[in-house]
Amino acid sequence: MAHISLVLPFALPAPEFASDLIRALDAPALAALLSRHAGAARHPLEGAARVLPHELWIARALGLAQGLAPAFGAAAMRGLGLDPGTGTWFVVNPAHIQIAHSHLMLGDVRQLDLRDDEARALFDAAREAADYAGHALAYGDAGTWFLGADDWDELHTASPDAAVGMNLTDWMPSGAPARALRKLQNEVQMAWHTHPVNAARERRGQAAVNGFWPWAGASIATEHTQRLLAQASGKPAARPRVAAFEAPGWLTALAEPALRLGSLEAVVAAAAGAQEDLLIACGNVAAPAIAADWAGWLAEMERLEAGLFAPLHEAVARGRIKRLRLVLSHRDGHLDLLTTTMAQRKFWRRPSLEALT
Repeated sequence: MAHISLVLPFALPAPEFASDLIRALDAPALAALLSRHAGAARHPLEGAARVLPHELWIARALGLAQGLAPAFGAAAMRGLGLDPGTGTWFVVNPAHIQIAHSHLMLGDVRQLDLRDDEARALFDAAREAADYAGHALAYGDAGTWFLGADDWDELHTASPDAAVGMNLTDWMPSGAPARALRKLQNEVQMAWHTHPVNAARERRGQAAVNGFWPWAGASIATEHTQRLLAQASGKPAARPRVAAFEAPGWLTALAEPALRLGSLEAVVAAAAGAQEDLLIACGNVAAPAIAADWAGWLAEMERLEAGLFAPLHEAVARGRIKRLRLVLSHRDGHLDLLTTTMAQRKFWRRPSLEALT
């Protein structure tokens, strides 16, 4: 029987609001899954990590981590039908950088609502600057591009979701290649400053696309090295299949095409029919949590309750799914909880959402 891991970024609310939110959250199936478990542990994010807890957890589960840094670049390219060859590629997200009173802030890339025609026009302008600087730029989808940089192995980057809303002074890429990256970013910003796409966006009241954010650099050689290290450690765990629902472009690219799921019904069907270990990532709660829109967070969690938690709880309780792992996170850590058919028979454990606090 397959082991199903359900990864829910930001399903743990911000600690300062957690008590009030779980009192308002109507989620009896989630409460049963959380309370009747076979084991649970909380893990704080490791201090030097410049990514979010779920990003690092997924990277390690897929064997695509270099220490505390995800190395998704080459794998995400393949998932979007591109050939990374033997080079090193960074995931690149076009972004809006806001000017605050005393610092710069990165906007949530989900909120750009960048159409494909807009993205391709901006990409073409950026590619000219990248070509001039000696770097290849490849188009995956509207919000997911790739920058080739074989000599940037020492570039230390943060994920855009870790940096969003923060003072960018603390989150900008660092290391020896950072100066060359800043020069390229400046060239792209100048090309985009008066671009017709941005002029049209501003007329519509949309944020200008005025920057790009590179992260998760990797090559096929990087992936091979991680596999060898896993074998040497005696823990060469089989890579699970990946399914994605309303997830960022890089994560959707890691999912098999048939498992880029358009509805919660499809998520449940994939879980119920899994014959191999399956990692399901549902990203719909992230945007309201990042925006501190707690009414929106409650609405999305209750959407998951009706469409996902309730049918999964029934499937586990009836033995159609034997083992379900829940990985729920916020910015600073994650809860890792395993429930099973036997655990759901622990009727003396009162269903509760206290685990979310």
